[in-house]
Amino acid sequence: MSSDRLELLLLHALPLDGSMWEGQMHLLPGSTHAPTLYSLGDSIEAWAVEALKSVRGNRLIVVGCSIGGSCALEIAALAPERIAALVLIGTKARHRPEPALHVSVLELLRDEGLEAAWDAYWAPLFSRSASLQAIDAARTITLRQQLQDVARGVTVFHTRPSRVQVLLSLPRPIVIMTGEDDRAPGPKTSSMQAAHARHGRLKIVRNCGHYLPLEQPEYLNAVLQELISEQQRSSPERDRR
Repeated sequence: MSSDRLELLLLHALPLDGSMWEGQMHLLPGSTHAPTLYSLGDSIEAWAVEALKSVRGNRLIVVGCSIGGSCALEIAALAPERIAALVLIGTKARHRPEPALHVSVLELLRDEGLEAAWDAYWAPLFSRSASLQAIDAARTITLRQQLQDVARGVTVFHTRPSRVQVLLSLPRPIVIMTGEDDRAPGPKTSSMQAAHARHGRLKIVRNCGHYLPLEQPEYLNAVLQELISEQQRSSPERDRR
């Protein structure tokens, strides 16, 4: 594969896995990658290093939802020269530790299991407008995960560094997407992040919560297709300037 060939790297949300991107795998046939992150290490930095190994090129559109967006920011911090564009969905670049919440999620996972944690922490992040099919798909993906993998993901999420500087410094398009009904971080924070980004673009999606790829896949696909076309019109020489 040429190092100048455009590739799409899709990074999943908690407590899901790479299969959440089933509806996006066709966007760049043969050049779309959706790794499952839990086994890649015990820190967001380790996840970024290992996720980069799943791609070979130097023109990456990196798309992340929630913790996947945090991993996307970490990849951009690690290898900014390989980034063609970032798409951050339901992602907060600034991290303020919440140790009590971290502990409470881990305790619920340990004491009552994945289903109880799903009901308490992740199911409420869907919009009230979300289809039962989207919610059931996410629940099914969640319940087939290993409990220790999700617990590792929770810890990675709660120990990640702030990466606001990536928004300020990356000389590439950064598309900030949020459902209008999302609470984590939601439209207000997403709007501020897009305004602060060097090349920020904001997309607020109606009738959508935190899990945009499952709740509004057609909207996301249209945004990604536009971004892919934009990048394909750009020469690699221009991208490296």
